[in-house]
Amino acid sequence: MDGDDKAYVPQIVSLGPYHHGKAHLCQMNWHKWRCLHRILERSNGKIDRYLESVKKVEKRARACYEGTISMSSDDFVKMMILDGCFVIELFQGDSRGFAELGYCPNDPIFSSKCRSMPMIQRDMIMLENQIPLFILDALFSIQHHGLFCLQQCHPHQEGAIAKLALRFFDPLKPTKGCQTINSSNRLEFDPLPNQGELPCLELFRRSLLHPKQVPDQDKVPCLKLFWRRLLDLGPKRAGIEASSQERQQLIHCVTELREAGIKFRERKTDRSWDIQFKDGILWIPRLHIDDGTRSLFLNLIAFEQSHVNCSDNIITAYIVFMDHLIDSPEDVRHLHQRGIIEHWLGSDAEVADLFNRLCKEVVFDLNDSYLSELTKRVNEYSSRKCNRWRASLKHNYFSNPWSIISFIAALVLLALTFLQSFYAVYGYYRPRS
Repeated sequence: MDGDDKAYVPQIVSLGPYHHGKAHLCQMNWHKWRCLHRILERSNGKIDRYLESVKKVEKRARACYEGTISMSSDDFVKMMILDGCFVIELFQGDSRGFAELGYCPNDPIFSSKCRSMPMIQRDMIMLENQIPLFILDALFSIQHHGLFCLQQCHPHQEGAIAKLALRFFDPLKPTKGCQTINSSNRLEFDPLPNQGELPCLELFRRSLLHPKQVPDQDKVPCLKLFWRRLLDLGPKRAGIEASSQERQQLIHCVTELREAGIKFRERKTDRSWDIQFKDGILWIPRLHIDDGTRSLFLNLIAFEQSHVNCSDNIITAYIVFMDHLIDSPEDVRHLHQRGIIEHWLGSDAEVADLFNRLCKEVVFDLNDSYLSELTKRVNEYSSRKCNRWRASLKHNYFSNPWSIISFIAALVLLALTFLQSFYAVYGYYRPRS
């Protein structure tokens, strides 16, 4: 399995039908059963309640997945219960603490010391590894109120799963660790309206976007992937392929823009996509890059590219924009020096390769994105010759103190030479009497 396949295929835990039963994921099944028994003991519940509740919405759940699910009714319902309870337990353990749920401090999965948790979180956010939120809501309601279905959900419990999910996946945000001017903006996102068939990936995607940019849509069949069932196509899962000749360079790289007089500065915000350009300065929020960034971005791109209701494609536009900016390790190095890119990869060259490969087979026109106007203004500014001359003068003569000293010395020498020549000529034509 190559690196591209690993970005889409879970490595530790399977959720839902697409990767159910795969050999390398079966080891986690024992922990799922252990989790279910713990939940039943803790809530004094009976498995019949869960079976009856999920059975009522089985048809609705199957409709969330593209194609025919070749599982019997009983097997499908049991899978939804087992996987759903596992997800809910992780959410609650992250929020309340696993010790409060009855697990030992050194539990291999359900503990704060679980070394596999980052990989589990990464698996759970993958496009092909999702469970609809209404299933999780139904199971959560039974655990806390003994209710049978989502329609009977306790009013105080409405949206609880969505909020727990956002907390659980918060470490995956590419803005983690960045400072923000108005940190209260993180609470502006309301996950409650129309959550229905939303999977965790779409919920996470919405939380990344500014509230005004979240598309207003009703029930979103986010798991019904019209391009699905091509499980062996690696990066072509996004469904769109393009040759290098078809990709249009809409904005120059960092090095070329610097030569055109454009400066780069970090924008203090936790909205990675909120890029601004003003007075020759490109303000870009900080982006944190680690080993999981590639998988996260590929799945978000695949979701937006394959989902008919994601007409905004904000995250795809942002990644394509950054791909254009970054062509070489030098570009990454400058953005890192400006506090825009913080990465934990081996080298700047790996970061450059990451962005160059992310958009290798994605066709996307920045002219149709939220960055179209900004791109136009950047290109107009960089095309002015006066800006290039000013930037060249600063780069060649004012890039460091020694260059400035040398330039000033040259000016003084030139002035003295001029004065010497002037007085020589002046003395020749106007000799002293």
